[in-house]
Amino acid sequence: MKDFDHLISVWQEQPKKDQLSVNDVLKQVKKGISGLSRKLFWNITIMILTLGGLFALMLFFVFNSWTTYLGIVIILITVLLSLLVMLRDYRIISKQDITINPAAYLQDLKEYQKNRTKLYGRLYYIYVLLMSTGLFLYFLEVLQSTSTMFKAIAYSVYVAFILFSTFYIRGLFVKNEQEKLNLIIDRLTRLQNQFD
Repeated sequence: MKDFDHLISVWQEQPKKDQLSVNDVLKQVKKGISGLSRKLFWNITIMILTLGGLFALMLFFVFNSWTTYLGIVIILITVLLSLLVMLRDYRIISKQDITINPAAYLQDLKEYQKNRTKLYGRLYYIYVLLMSTGLFLYFLEVLQSTSTMFKAIAYSVYVAFILFSTFYIRGLFVKNEQEKLNLIIDRLTRLQNQFD
C-alpha cells in the first residue's frame, strides 16, 4: 500500500501540460495568416503592375531585333506563371475561416507549406533561368550602342544581383516564411491535440 501511495503522489506531482487558450491561439494564427496573405497580396499587385509594364514596353517601344521581343515574351510568361502560383497560394491561405473547420484548415496549411518548399526548391532555379534568359535577350539590343566597359559593368552587376538573390536573399526569405508557417502549424497542432 505504501508503494501505491508513493506512486500516486509521484503521478500527482507530474507537471501538467499547458492548456492553450483557444482564443489566444486563434488570434495568433489569424494574425500570422493575415501577415502572410497581406504579403502575398502585395506581391500579386507588384506582379500585375510588372505585367502591365512589360505589355506597355512591348506595345509602345519599337525594337530592331526579334530577340528583344523574344526576351520580353519569355519574361512575360515567367511573370504570368509566377502570378498564377501566387494567386493559388493566396486562395489557399485566405479561402476559409479557421474557426469553421480547424482540421481541414491545418491540412491546407501543411499542403501550402509543402508546395512552397517545392516552389522555392527546384522551381525557383527554373524561374531564375527563364528571367535571366529573357533579360539577356532584351539587353542584347538595349546595350548594343553602349561601350564595352558599360556592358561589362551592366552584365556583372546583373549576374552579381542574381547570385546574391539566389544564394542569400532567397535563403533568408524561405527561412523566415518557414518559421512563420511552422509556428502557425505547431500552434494549431497543439490545439488540436489538446482536444483529442
